[in-house]
Amino acid sequence: MLDNTERDLEQMVESVVRQILDQINIYQRDGLVPVEDLRRSVRDNLVQMIAALRSPRTSHELGAPRETARRRAQQGAPLPEVIRAFRLCFAGLWDRLADEIRASPDPDTIDTVLTAATTIWRLTDDFAVALTEAHRETTADLLAAQHRRRSALAEALFTGETAPQSLPWEISTLLGFPSDSDLVVVSSECKVPGEEGLPGIETRLARRGIVSVWRLAPARQMGVIALGSVDTDDVLDELRQVARTRTGVSPRFRSLRETPRALHLAGVAAAAHPIDGALVTTFSGSPLAGLIAQHHGESLRLVREVLGAVMDQPTEERDLLLATARAWFDADGSAERAGAALFCHANTVRYRMRRIQELSGRGLAKPWEVAEFAAALQAAAMQRDRRDRPTPPERGEQ
Repeated sequence: MLDNTERDLEQMVESVVRQILDQINIYQRDGLVPVEDLRRSVRDNLVQMIAALRSPRTSHELGAPRETARRRAQQGAPLPEVIRAFRLCFAGLWDRLADEIRASPDPDTIDTVLTAATTIWRLTDDFAVALTEAHRETTADLLAAQHRRRSALAEALFTGETAPQSLPWEISTLLGFPSDSDLVVVSSECKVPGEEGLPGIETRLARRGIVSVWRLAPARQMGVIALGSVDTDDVLDELRQVARTRTGVSPRFRSLRETPRALHLAGVAAAAHPIDGALVTTFSGSPLAGLIAQHHGESLRLVREVLGAVMDQPTEERDLLLATARAWFDADGSAERAGAALFCHANTVRYRMRRIQELSGRGLAKPWEVAEFAAALQAAAMQRDRRDRPTPPERGEQ
């Protein structure tokens, strides 16, 4: 009986292939699983099934289901649909055996078919287990490889060290970023080396259709987010809900070539709050702020030369004087409005501003003095708590 089954193998293969194509949608998609590939896998698996039926008491080879499962995982075919295709293979084999017993209903044939039926049920389990394990292993390997590739591409973005043959638009395509999308960079500090400051953020953003790529370094977690049609405030809301440490967000930018600079600005924004805070801060879009942030050494010198002895005062007095100066600038030089913002009298503001001028040795009457003072205030705000960063930035993170 099995000899007849082997002779009819090609007919069986074509019958099973037709059923798979008719009943399982993913096999109808052009290019996902080529028909010749499907035909080959059906043939290989039927051959192993028939071989197992011929020697039911010996261990049987499971290379065919494992190889098929690996190929389907690489092609992107979901596991449940692949299992359905295997079941159709077994059903095709059983139908062929049932035809045999109908054609020759003698006791010997019936006994052979009953033995084959028992073997088929056992093979169904064995093939399903081998298939499932191989598909899951391959899928896990593919996901790990994809993660490593994305991590490498993210590293190239953050450091600016892309391979000569890799153009920004190619990297954007590989990362799945939408074309012509505004981007922001996020930098979140790690309280413990390698511990995410924004746990689960990539998955959370993906649920809202927001594409991002992330890299975890010992000192901080970094990400590039493609805003697409999403408003920046929506992204900030998501960040605030998961942020465990100080987190900074760069201004919006368009070209991936600007990623290293945006990362630096995001890191400056993150350092603008006390070390124990978990606030999400956006970097000022001011060109002056961007210029100062790019030259840390010069900004230190600017603060020292312009603000002078103001920075040497006890912490509480220094912060009070600097806060008053910022409020005075925000109020366009109005002591009344600055006082209202600080909940103090206008004369108190005037007194503190005179104290600042005395300590710094600079006035606020001449335009150039005002410009230098404004720049120094901006630099002082950026440097606040910089000394408390967990570890220096890694090479390439500047």
